[in-house]
Amino acid sequence: MQVVRLGNAEFEGENSVYLLQDDDAVALIDTGVATPKTERTLREQLTTHDIDFEQIDTVVLTHWHSDHAGLAGTIQRESGATVYVHEDDAPLVRRAESALEALRTRQREQFEAWGIPASDRNALLDRLEMSDTLVDEPEHVETVTDGDSIDVAGRRLNVRHAPGHTAGQCCFEFHTDDGLAAFGGDALLPVYTPNVGGADVRVDRPLERYRDTLQTIATREFVRVWPGHRDVITDPTDRARSIVEHHRERAERVCDVVADHGPATAWETSAHLFGDLEGIHVMHGPGEAYAHLDHLQRHGIVTATEDGYVLREYPTSFEELI
Repeated sequence: MQVVRLGNAEFEGENSVYLLQDDDAVALIDTGVATPKTERTLREQLTTHDIDFEQIDTVVLTHWHSDHAGLAGTIQRESGATVYVHEDDAPLVRRAESALEALRTRQREQFEAWGIPASDRNALLDRLEMSDTLVDEPEHVETVTDGDSIDVAGRRLNVRHAPGHTAGQCCFEFHTDDGLAAFGGDALLPVYTPNVGGADVRVDRPLERYRDTLQTIATREFVRVWPGHRDVITDPTDRARSIVEHHRERAERVCDVVADHGPATAWETSAHLFGDLEGIHVMHGPGEAYAHLDHLQRHGIVTATEDGYVLREYPTSFEELI
């Protein structure tokens, strides 16, 4: 396996794409964003391994975001490669008109409900519309779901659904000489915590679902996880547990914000948590605040009013909540 580093000025720094090959086949795990610069870099990096786009047999996508799926269509047209992605994310990878319209409608509704000011909301929606140009969609997509297996370039990858960051985010597990490993996409990252709530507004109960994903990752006892950004994670169990603890601490901060400043919208809560936001973080900040407020509301800790969320009862234990 070879790691290919791709620049990503549009979102969160560089991406990690993984090249698998044996004597008979070539596969990529994720592809990078569809910009001329990233495409050129990917071609150049593959050439150092004597690989051209037309030789790629399989593309496995961890989720639908353009910095992971953007070049899948370009590769498929040149090589006829089979593109795999979870069934929940497949319509967005294909850029199906109905799926895109449903996503945009949901985003508009959520951004207003979160209390994002109109000017920021409109700028964010414009940015998201522009991001459509960062995807070259494949014509054909093969869907997978939890428990499936696919054979690519001499490896059997087992599909582990890992929702939270997106509805169809997956880890692709495989066996190594020293234990179980996985390609993790953005389910688990080594430095910052994957966004929940804003990254995919289709996800119902985003914090709960992501917590369950982290708990699953911890119990799988992976020897390493290869993430969609930055370097390999050599203690995935510890990293998953540390992100769970991070969200417990954040839940406590959210309760404190609502107690001190409520009623507070998700946007107002986000401002107390993160300060001023720019770019894609205008969506990610209130999205994550919403994920926590939604979770706390489901547990009777806060109540949503017309003016924002108010605290009902301070939790006795955040470990019981998250």
